[in-house]
Amino acid sequence: MEQRVSFITLAVADHAATRRFYVDGLGWTPALEEEGEVLMFEVADKVVLSLWAESGFEDEVGPLRRGSGLAPITLAHNVGTPEQVDAVLAEARRAGSPEVAPAVAREWGGYTGYFADPDGFRWEVAHNPGPIGRSVLPG
Repeated sequence: MEQRVSFITLAVADHAATRRFYVDGLGWTPALEEEGEVLMFEVADKVVLSLWAESGFEDEVGPLRRGSGLAPITLAHNVGTPEQVDAVLAEARRAGSPEVAPAVAREWGGYTGYFADPDGFRWEVAHNPGPIGRSVLPG
């Protein structure tokens, strides 16, 4: 198997709220949209983020883990400077993120903060000065 991620699919509880957050709040443009069912965004070269209504997700994939803990996944958005990290976190706050953790300097040399989307999925916003960080930055 080739070492690559092509899709990231998240099951979302309130599809309309998720659409408002990503499309209206963050200004993202869907590559594909089935109203009330799925939103797909091209988020990188050959990588798609799919936000799928829970009912359809469960029909195909199986039951979701319910509970009070965090979903065992984070998504990362790397940017070129610490100032851009702060700007993205501010944008998430304006878009209505229910939680935004301010960025801090990390012991490994990066600068990261987190925000949550309406379903509680955590997004890391990172300035990573190392080679892995540079490999995921756009052009």
